[in-house]
Amino acid sequence: MAEEAGGRVFFSGTGRSLEVEDEIRLASVGVDIGSSTSHLVFSRLVLERLDNRYVVAERKVLHESQILLTPYSDDSTIDADALGAFFEAQYRLANIDPAAIDTGALILTGVAVRRSNARAIGELFADQAGKFVSVSAGDALEATLAAYGSGAVALSIRESCRVMNVDIGGGTSKIAVCERGEIAEITALDIGARIVSFDSDGRVNRIEEAARRFGEETGLSLQIGRSADAAGLERMIERMAERLFEAMSRPSLDPRTAALARLAPLRNDLKPDIVTFSGGVSEYLYGRETRSFGDLGERLARAVLSRVRAWGPRVERSDEGIRATVIGASQYTVQVSGGTIFVEPRGVLPLRNVPVIAPELPLDEESIDAGRIALAVRAALRRLDLDSGERPAALCYRWREAASFARLDAFCRGVAAGLAACLDRGLPLILVGDGDIGGLIGIHCVEQLRLPNPVVSIDGITLREFDFVDIGEMIPASGAVPVVIKSLVFPGS
Repeated sequence: MAEEAGGRVFFSGTGRSLEVEDEIRLASVGVDIGSSTSHLVFSRLVLERLDNRYVVAERKVLHESQILLTPYSDDSTIDADALGAFFEAQYRLANIDPAAIDTGALILTGVAVRRSNARAIGELFADQAGKFVSVSAGDALEATLAAYGSGAVALSIRESCRVMNVDIGGGTSKIAVCERGEIAEITALDIGARIVSFDSDGRVNRIEEAARRFGEETGLSLQIGRSADAAGLERMIERMAERLFEAMSRPSLDPRTAALARLAPLRNDLKPDIVTFSGGVSEYLYGRETRSFGDLGERLARAVLSRVRAWGPRVERSDEGIRATVIGASQYTVQVSGGTIFVEPRGVLPLRNVPVIAPELPLDEESIDAGRIALAVRAALRRLDLDSGERPAALCYRWREAASFARLDAFCRGVAAGLAACLDRGLPLILVGDGDIGGLIGIHCVEQLRLPNPVVSIDGITLREFDFVDIGEMIPASGAVPVVIKSLVFPGS
């Protein structure tokens, strides 16, 4: 972003003033690179002015790329050159110049998250790095993204019911339980359509560790370069569906099912009213795909669906299946009043692409419990795979009731404890509130808690999860800081 006299804020890529335009059109791209498949979607986003910010009023998909089986140069290293050639071809097919893209989101999952892969993939988008939000998604965030992208979260609002979304991909399956527009529970298992794959002659060409486990359990021998016994393969697929269904439906798991779990199991105290599916296997389940890709997808879909139908919940068609991911990132600006912010030291700014957490904090009670604050913050970090503390997160809060010393102190101590993994690494404490208390909270963290970390405490804006913020340098004339919020936009949102 660039600043001009009077504190006007501009998009650096377009030179358009957000102070004088009521509508802005952006070209956006969502890029999803996973262990099994990769694809893009190009969209046109229309943003309309709402008070001092811009919100998405319309989104139109311009082009959906082909689905690429993610190329590898060896068992765990993604072939970045082949991936780059695919992206270039898709831009040409979409008739879109990469320089014309205003904003976007790059989602890395599975082996794409590994350090060497992520670095090589990042270099493919280096020219657009400032425009893109980059998300390295672990199991928890993958489950959450799939629940939003499939439309399950929105469906739980429309139907006022409990919706379970089951995202079955190539290597893993993610389950999310949605209630009233919130994700109540998530889990993930090592069950997927490409844990074993075959060449055009039906010979095994890839075996994951989970496939070896299932093979041993069902008496199936899997060897690279050899065909698998058809009856044994069918037994294995049925056992995979059985294990997945157990994780979806039972309060206690067989030890062999528990061994496949990548996250804590679901409580399963209530049966869902509706079940939706996403991920590559859902394309077969909903009859949107009939081709074979040398994996277990079609047969696994059939086995899972038969169990869910016998279980009883209604099976609904998801908004998106294999493309249940973000279509890009919208962005709008908020110019924050300088009278209620705290930034120390000034040199910590600017900050770019900071992910937002928005935990449910008990701030409407007369006495604030620092322990409960810390627990809520840690839970929000885990949900978005930010609990390692490797990158800073902006904590969004909605202050309620009085700003007494005792309440401020408990809040600040709870937040510091919840964000300890980040703060222990020397990363900045970033707090964003919707009221006018940012300055007080920042001062308290520095003067009372004696935090050695940089502190950025701003207010006057409301954020939500799946937002990413850029906080610019302080504008000398006004003491304000320009803030750009990039919100991930999902299909059907």
